Amino acid sequence: MSMREMRSKFFKTCLTAIIMVILFSGFALAQDDLAAANSVAIDTIWTLIAAFLVFFMQAGFAMVEAGFTRAKNAGNIIMKNMMDFASGSLVYWICGFAFMFGAGNGFIGQTGFFLHDTFANLGLDIPVAAFFIFQTVFAATAATIVSGAMAERTNFSGYLAYSVVISAFVYPVVGHWIWGGGWLANMGMVDFAGSTVVHSVGGWAALAGAIVLGPRIGKYNKDGSANALPGHNLLMAALGVFILWFGWFGFNPGSTVAGTDLSIASIAVTTNLAAAAGATLSMAVSWIKYGKADVSMTLNGALAGLVAITAGCASVGNFAAIIIGALAGIIVIYAVEFFDKLQIDDPVGAVSVHGVCGAFGTLAVGFLATDGGLLFGGGFDLLLTQIIGVVTVFIWAFGLGLILFKAIDAAIGLRVSEADEIEGLDFSEHGTHSYPDFMINAKADK
Repeated sequence: MSMREMRSKFFKTCLTAIIMVILFSGFALAQDDLAAANSVAIDTIWTLIAAFLVFFMQAGFAMVEAGFTRAKNAGNIIMKNMMDFASGSLVYWICGFAFMFGAGNGFIGQTGFFLHDTFANLGLDIPVAAFFIFQTVFAATAATIVSGAMAERTNFSGYLAYSVVISAFVYPVVGHWIWGGGWLANMGMVDFAGSTVVHSVGGWAALAGAIVLGPRIGKYNKDGSANALPGHNLLMAALGVFILWFGWFGFNPGSTVAGTDLSIASIAVTTNLAAAAGATLSMAVSWIKYGKADVSMTLNGALAGLVAITAGCASVGNFAAIIIGALAGIIVIYAVEFFDKLQIDDPVGAVSVHGVCGAFGTLAVGFLATDGGLLFGGGFDLLLTQIIGVVTVFIWAFGLGLILFKAIDAAIGLRVSEADEIEGLDFSEHGTHSYPDFMINAKADK
């Protein structure tokens, strides 16, 4: 072979190699781009599915509240739950999301009103719209919690005024403190899916509302003893609890906002174990205390376990989840009795389930978190931060709740008249009856 032929062959070989390298590199880059695109798609779909599950929890809250209260108020309860989400979605889009996640200071976000911003400060891989809808359903949950404690005697227009304010300002500010890069986030507070951010905010505001409203007619006697005002449909309440339990698999695992984060499986396990332990211990303790296994206490025990584990579902192990759920299932019974002794009328136990057990679950992280928990060698730092967070949020939500409800009461009236309360809010507030056959039969009996 001549020198010229050898050079030609060498150049051809080099050229082929270069082309192969270029093609292979392009293929590898294309594969990387495809993998990245698929990851974003999976995370986005997961976040949206989780949002839809949490939205379905609105039905659960409505069923629990309606089932635990009397038939003459069922339509009013459905309206409150419906409008919590409808009006809350609008004001959270206008300003709530900006206050919560916009760039700002340690107290409040100051950018992104009407969702007009890139929200680059969040460092999201998924579209902002997906994250927004997920956070919207959380905001609606916080507002809906209040409805149960104020059931059967609240002026509908007064309630709507409050619901708008909690979705627009009260809840988003706390959310900014803990989830939006605010001062509690900088301290290292752990509240993964909202035992405090969502549930305690709703629970403490509900406490303020129940205090300002006063008890329902006939709930308490002059000697301080309480009368039972039974709900009209335990089956409806139980269905609501099952819906909420189901929706919580979007609430807690969904807070990863990443379907490619395989911790969603362990979070689902801790969530379920805590709920199961809460229901079991509530049943057992009510059986011992009252001589019968109480249905409503058992249902609330499951919710208490779910609320309590929400803060630490991603940072505690399975045994710790059972302990948290079990203790919450016990605590909720004594909390309900405690508020009854204070003559604070809470028809569905919302303050006990969401306020008290939300605070307990947040504090439990300081003891039981595998990374930083006191019982796992982490010292007191995390526990102290959790205490500061719980106390501060109580002062904020309860304090603003009292101010707000007092203002609404003075401006437009918060409580319906005695005659309207006795007749039922379905007719006095909405001009209808949820169960018209009941009314027909009642008139026929007369």
